[in-house]
Amino acid sequence: MVSIQMEYQGDLHCSVVHGPSETVLNTDAPKDNQGRGESFSPTDLVATALGTCILTTMGILARTLKIDIAGATAIVEKEMTSAPPRKIQQLAVKIHMPHGVSEENRLKLERAAHACPVHKSLHPDVALPISFTWG
Repeated sequence: MVSIQMEYQGDLHCSVVHGPSETVLNTDAPKDNQGRGESFSPTDLVATALGTCILTTMGILARTLKIDIAGATAIVEKEMTSAPPRKIQQLAVKIHMPHGVSEENRLKLERAAHACPVHKSLHPDVALPISFTWG
């Protein structure tokens, strides 16, 4: 179990402390929802969680396969619904792998990306397309 403590600071800002590491981060509501957009919004953190989870899950598999994917990048483009209720409509993920990887390992890594825990935890109404660019 991991404990994460949050405190509402006022003016749509929260402060968050990650229990195990004591790392602090702050959130703000986005500009299109009454905030100033001064930090990650809560839904930005969902997008961040998805992208980093995909890269981490691929990294775990890459270790097992004894291949190096250092320098791999992810861009997640978050789209919110335009009509109420306000929620995430799509998190489109673009993965770029800078190193050459065999076709066999590409397929394994792509399957790992789709199997990351965050991807599996999101509601099925959220579109989650993942595209890959290799080398």
